Amino acid sequence: MGSTGTESAAGAADAEDERRNVSDATGVLLLGACAAWSLITAAAHGGRPEGVLLAVLAVAAGYAAGRIFGALLPVAAPAAGACVGLALVVAAPQAPAGPQFVAPLGHTGALAAVLTLSTGAACCASWAARSPAARLALRLSAAAVTVVAAALGSTTGLVASTGVLLCSLAAARMRYRALGLAGLALFVAVVTGAAGAVAEGLLPDSPMSFLEDQLGLHRVLLWHDALALVQRDPALGAGPGRFGELSPTAAQSLLPDGKPHSAPLQLAAEQGLVGVALLAAVFCWVLYALWRTPRPTPIALTAGAALTTLAVIASVGNALSFATVTAGAGLLAGIATARPLTDTEEAGRRSEWGTPPE
Repeated sequence: MGSTGTESAAGAADAEDERRNVSDATGVLLLGACAAWSLITAAAHGGRPEGVLLAVLAVAAGYAAGRIFGALLPVAAPAAGACVGLALVVAAPQAPAGPQFVAPLGHTGALAAVLTLSTGAACCASWAARSPAARLALRLSAAAVTVVAAALGSTTGLVASTGVLLCSLAAARMRYRALGLAGLALFVAVVTGAAGAVAEGLLPDSPMSFLEDQLGLHRVLLWHDALALVQRDPALGAGPGRFGELSPTAAQSLLPDGKPHSAPLQLAAEQGLVGVALLAAVFCWVLYALWRTPRPTPIALTAGAALTTLAVIASVGNALSFATVTAGAGLLAGIATARPLTDTEEAGRRSEWGTPPE
């Protein structure tokens, strides 16, 4: 009986490893497809695919680093990542004008995104810690990020960081991670759809006026221009990096940055609906990887909440135009999906949180 039980456990572990390998291969193919499609659309209509290629490279590098350091240092790695992110926003709260993929942090979207990822990393580190004192200290550090956001005057960062912190605390009561991750995916879909509805002017007058006041008329006009470019060529778009030269609203801006301030709408305008589908596929792959991760359910849901909040910020801003943000997102996803080399966390995971995924 003992031998049969051991063989059964070994078979289950092998099957789980095979599924993780398939998931990793799928992620590589999707990121490669994103890079290839940017080159295809650039060849078809001209453009500058370097920004997309840099973002793909940053995500891939961050994810690989997260998997490595998350396996070796399951507590120290996310804690260090949170400290680095916090140091970046404190050291560079303002950014000069310039190409956004090389400019320092400071724009509202990028600042809020890094604060969100830092909160998520600190919360993941607290759940991975075995000592109650260490867990409390890391949770306090996550709360400190919200204080920094308030001190810097980043309302978006404050709301986003607080939301991630609350979701992380609530994750302890969520037994079935699949339900939580599905809810996060639905939330992103609703926000993205709402942004498209605002751009198309499909909402009733009252909510439309409210959202225009919150978002700013200039941003809504940029979204209108993005939809107009989509209608010209829904499949291929106008070419990566060409929104600024084709958008009348962007051309009239005092400080044009060539962005519609919405990642889905920018991809739709510059790379067509295929580009949007690839972005959605990458996000779904990340959520799937979090579902299959051997880490505790609170870590998976905390990372999912942080990445979902980042996706929401990117839906109404230009956060993904910064390599710092895309690399940080990949790093957090890698840490949350890494298999720690220490046996202590594995034993603690099974006794305290049950056997994932559920």
